Amino acid sequence: MKILVIHGPNLNLLGTREADIYGNRTLDDINNMLKCEAVELGAELEVFQSNHEGEIVDAIQRAGKLDGIVINPAAYTHTSVAIRDAIAAVEAPVVEVHLSNIYKREEFRHKSMISPVAHGQIAGFGPESYILGLRAVLSIANADKGTS
Repeated sequence: MKILVIHGPNLNLLGTREADIYGNRTLDDINNMLKCEAVELGAELEVFQSNHEGEIVDAIQRAGKLDGIVINPAAYTHTSVAIRDAIAAVEAPVVEVHLSNIYKREEFRHKSMISPVAHGQIAGFGPESYILGLRAVLSIANADKGTS
């Protein structure tokens, strides 16, 4: 199974950005944790981070032939019709993840443009949200292929 992990805007600043909300782990820490988990689960990961909406859309479109996508759209969660439409256009299962619980934060963060077209959303578990998202997308992909 080949899975794409997409990190949205400002996630490259993890470890220094608002540690009280996002914790002290860096994006490299999270990626290394994910890669170890992927090896244990027999999956291959491609990891991508961008602060640019169009680059994220391009990555989703390229990933349409992969087995699944785990995406933390970050601030684009609440604003991007373009990312939403790209996800809706690909066949690969998509799981939306967030480090923080977006429903315990500012009101504007409570609306996700992405969740209606994702298979599910995992939020509020810090870096563990990504692990849960990876496991979920692999489970969905395996079910779609008739394997377990």
